[in-house]
Amino acid sequence: MSNKCEICGKGPLAGNLVSHSNRKTRKVAKPNIQKVKTIVDGTPKRVRVCTRCLRSGKIEKRPA
Repeated sequence: MSNKCEICGKGPLAGNLVSHSNRKTRKVAKPNIQKVKTIVDGTPKRVRVCTRCLRSGKIEKRPA
């Protein structure tokens, strides 16, 4: 399963968790991806979209 937004391309970010003793372990921050039913080129389609794109109105949800 892909963790990428089909609109903006936002994907997982990797970094380090750094403890007080300066030990480093890897962490992954995943975007909040939702499966949304929408209209694409006149046909209903299910797309994976991040919540930032949903909120900003870059995609229009299909009425239920």
